[in-house]
Amino acid sequence: MTGKTVSESTVVIVQQMTHTDANLAGNVHGGVIMRLIDSTAGIVAVRHASGNAVTASIDRLDFHSPVYIGDLLKISACLNHVGTSSMEVGARVEAENVITGERRHTASAYLTFVALDSRGKPKSVPPLILVTDEEKRRNSEAAERRKIRLAERQREREAQG
Repeated sequence: MTGKTVSESTVVIVQQMTHTDANLAGNVHGGVIMRLIDSTAGIVAVRHASGNAVTASIDRLDFHSPVYIGDLLKISACLNHVGTSSMEVGARVEAENVITGERRHTASAYLTFVALDSRGKPKSVPPLILVTDEEKRRNSEAAERRKIRLAERQREREAQG
């Protein structure tokens, strides 16, 4: 199987936030942002797998600052790590005030996807070709997160009996 570079599946999506995205406080609802992160990261996984991929977990989702109605929400997502059938996608969310031009880093997330074949079973994905030092750093950090995830799952299995 021929490998793919990080840039081959990287996605950037921009969407303006409207009143339909607002929560009771009048800011953009965190759930709206979560959905957009999951959708954007899912596109990255599907592009890399050249087929269906589903969200297996969200390891971390941190909100750093609010997003307001009228802001442009920019979600940048790229692969950090690839296993046999799983892929870790990192997403960065920025909000831009279109009047002032101010940009804020509003959220970050790490999501794991699993590629599925036509029968809904995990399928192999191409290896990830790392080109830049930044990609190599992100890959190394993702491998550590994966190791921690697997160790946690093992502890949970042992605790269950």
